[in-house]
Amino acid sequence: MTLVVLVGLPASGKSKWAGEQRLPVLSSDEMRRIITGDITNQTVNSLVFRMLRRVLDAMLAAGVERVIVDSTALTRRERRTWIRWAELNGCGVEAVFFDTPREVCEKRNRERERVVPADAMERLFNRFEPPRLEEGFDRLTIIAAPATTTERG
Repeated sequence: MTLVVLVGLPASGKSKWAGEQRLPVLSSDEMRRIITGDITNQTVNSLVFRMLRRVLDAMLAAGVERVIVDSTALTRRERRTWIRWAELNGCGVEAVFFDTPREVCEKRNRERERVVPADAMERLFNRFEPPRLEEGFDRLTIIAAPATTTERG
């Protein structure tokens, strides 16, 4: 199995891209909705990510070849969770980084149904660490707004 870990700020285009790929998608927002009925409920994050890993375990056992993990994965520490899972399970792991300018994310955020509050967006922008191949990814794809793509690895 290969994990495809999406990395990017809210409203950077991750979920839209994931939905176009014809691959199974494990979404932290969707898992929040399943558990609490509210995709914005951040109080259950540890449970959400524990459940995502359990679903990955089941998918691996079922022979799924590629799966997209759709969460922000903004920090090296957050991405390490997925890299470590892949290492422990003998799987590949790739990152797709949505390098969308802050102002574009803010505009899209204001225009969408599930708006992230401005103070929360500010906190996310401030803690964001761009991904690097050296973190342990087999491949890093960069999708830059509006539509240019660069691949490394």
